[in-house]
Amino acid sequence: MEYHEATNFLFDLQRFGPRPGTESVGELLAHLGDPHAGVPCVQVAGSNGKGSTARMTERVLREAGISVGLYTSPQIEQFRDRIQVDGRLIPEAEVARFVAATREYITTKAAEGIAPTFFETVTALALWHFTREDVDVAILEVGIGGSKDATSVVDPIASAVTSVTMEHAGVLGDTVEEIARDKAHVAPADRPIVTAARDDALSAIADFAGEVLTVGPETDRDVQTVYGGKVDHAEAAVEVRGADWTVETNIPLIGAHQAENAGIAVALARHVHDALGLTADPVSFERGLRQAHWPGRCEVMDTAPTVILDGAHNAGACRRLAETLEEFEYDDLHIVAGIMHDKRQSEMAAALPDPDRLIACQPPLDRATHPEVLARVFADAGTDPEAISIVEPVEDAVAAAIAAAEPADCVLVTGSLFTVREARARWSRTQTPKQINGVGDAVRYLDAAGVPTDRQSELAPAADHHVIETRLTKHQANRIENLLVREGGECAISGIDHDGERRRVLMMGTTEAFAGLCEALTAEPEGLATIAAEIAEQVDLEYPAQRDRRPISVSAAMPETTDDETDRRYPWLDGTAIMGILNITPDSFHDGGEYNRVEAARERAEQMIKAGVDVLDVGGESTRPGADPVTVDEEIERITPVIEAIADLDAMVSVDTRKSTVAEAALEAGADIINDVSGLEDPELRFVAAEYDAPLVVMHSIETPVDPDTDVEYDDVVRDVIEDLRDRVALARRAGLDDEQILVDPGVGFGKTPAESFELLERLGELQALGCPIMIGHSHKSMFGLAGYGADERLAPTIAATTIAADRGADLIRVHDAQENVAAVRTVEAAAAARRSEDTS
Repeated sequence: MEYHEATNFLFDLQRFGPRPGTESVGELLAHLGDPHAGVPCVQVAGSNGKGSTARMTERVLREAGISVGLYTSPQIEQFRDRIQVDGRLIPEAEVARFVAATREYITTKAAEGIAPTFFETVTALALWHFTREDVDVAILEVGIGGSKDATSVVDPIASAVTSVTMEHAGVLGDTVEEIARDKAHVAPADRPIVTAARDDALSAIADFAGEVLTVGPETDRDVQTVYGGKVDHAEAAVEVRGADWTVETNIPLIGAHQAENAGIAVALARHVHDALGLTADPVSFERGLRQAHWPGRCEVMDTAPTVILDGAHNAGACRRLAETLEEFEYDDLHIVAGIMHDKRQSEMAAALPDPDRLIACQPPLDRATHPEVLARVFADAGTDPEAISIVEPVEDAVAAAIAAAEPADCVLVTGSLFTVREARARWSRTQTPKQINGVGDAVRYLDAAGVPTDRQSELAPAADHHVIETRLTKHQANRIENLLVREGGECAISGIDHDGERRRVLMMGTTEAFAGLCEALTAEPEGLATIAAEIAEQVDLEYPAQRDRRPISVSAAMPETTDDETDRRYPWLDGTAIMGILNITPDSFHDGGEYNRVEAARERAEQMIKAGVDVLDVGGESTRPGADPVTVDEEIERITPVIEAIADLDAMVSVDTRKSTVAEAALEAGADIINDVSGLEDPELRFVAAEYDAPLVVMHSIETPVDPDTDVEYDDVVRDVIEDLRDRVALARRAGLDDEQILVDPGVGFGKTPAESFELLERLGELQALGCPIMIGHSHKSMFGLAGYGADERLAPTIAATTIAADRGADLIRVHDAQENVAAVRTVEAAAAARRSEDTS
């Protein structure tokens, strides 16, 4: 079974309306052998803040070395967002396996009129996957209420009710007390339920659950939270205090309510530590909270104008959003609103701040309120009718709001996570170039994209020019297919037939066909004009409507640059540059200890510069599989004398570290670049790079150092790496770094098999979708064993791989052997120059 078939089957279950109770999901799990019986679970219920709290709890536990499954809803970008293990989305192949194992059972139940619902089935999928991945604990975001929710099929070891407002009254009760009592059914058997509820809701929870642990800013709370306010556009300061402990940190979620959510998360994490027999470490709590990025919750996407995405979906959430907006400075407020028709829309509109301009829109769901109705709702709530307009497609509404706003204004997109999902595509969508060699290669790509088999052989011969893969809505995909075929190209669309995620689309054609497509898309609605600009970037077309797609306008976020700074040039912008490795560690896998004396290190550095390297990479901690970590002080002691000794040489100096304190010491000693092999494991590292205006290498890594026993399943290793790096690049951009300063490294050898590492090398050019320079580090790695080379025979294959990388578009190549690899790069560039000369003659 293919992934698109599996998700089509799952989403088709949405035709069965919600059914209260756990009987149906319990029977489905029994059919699967009751996988949930062996998984310790945490339930997070509440009217608002469930997702943020679940994410914070998960991240805190992971930082403590605990393996965690996370189940949330709804998805933001794709169905797999709902189910994650240690930050990795459930593989597409795993979704297909589950549906293959349950389809006959579910179909039989449907014939009897008692089929499990979509949410019940996906809950079973999550618990089934968590068991197969052998997680230590699973965090489950409750759907509706508590007693009647599918997640309540588990007996939790810890649980919370974040807040209680009037919602789902027809299902949960007609009063706040009744709703709170229902949510309190998630209470664990032998620990207090954690809650930020107040007044009558708190009394109802206490009456039902017995023992409660209260969280909030009030001094009489068991866990007190202190909100320090927004410290920049990316983070806010919080403090969480218990009876004999304190956690103080910044979090990437802005708003006083997020401090309460952080307090709940810390309390839950402490309960989990207690249940698992572990000792809580405040340092891991602080680092975990700071890593708890959660899309669509007061998420700042741009700063000139300030663009904020927030999925507030009820009156309580809208009131909190209004309070959070008071922390931002702006002139006029432009609101883009799309709300579901089963929500209390008038109360939501009244709770939001009065906008200077409001655009009513409609995400492509049957549940979404028609924008004309929504416009009337806001007018009745007090918004000036003259300030209200209607732009139905969400992407177009966002584009219109940004176009109308001045740099000092604020654009707020809100009303539903479904609205946020549509808006967020403007910043998260990628256009991935494909290099296809022959029909067989084309068929493989078409199959990976989920294109139906009967279309693959028909379309494969067209993939002999430009091929670009992206994700689009159904309407966008169909429109682009019609226009591209009209221009002489072809378009392959995956078999997804639901609105839970965008369809994968492979566009194929000549430069002329894409030029015609982009021209035709310029006047099209539903975000297609923006997509045209994105396509033009990849096909190298002159296109006047191209725009800066970075999530942060760095020029607005950072101080003004001097003439010297604006004239800076990095070596990777002028062709393929070489980074020479200078390890100052006794246990490096290749040259450990050879250059750990300052004099020898400088001599080696001079030799590499003479051979033609552009960057010297100084490392003081080995990242080989199974390597022991090095303390901060020891790492600084190893590297700073060497950096000081080579800083005056004619090459940039990079520090190979995953620790912000070490990076700062290295930059102070004269280093120019931070090379982080952990992919921003240290939440402060990106801010250190921005503060020093230092380029930052962001590598894809599951964990660092790599555990040799880690087994990672990729559906498509290149696509999965791009999706993960996209989010990490966004974090670096939001810290204030320019695209040319963020280098992406696919991390060959880090959590990948040799075959997967070679796949990354072969398809390196696809990383151009990220819009950043590409670095690769393959030198002398064990991947060459796949080609038959032992540990002492890896120079020749390293040179060969360098040649491939340079030809595939690598901007910076990290190697041990300078002279040989410089020669390989220069040869590739000479051949390319000869081709260009022949083309123009």
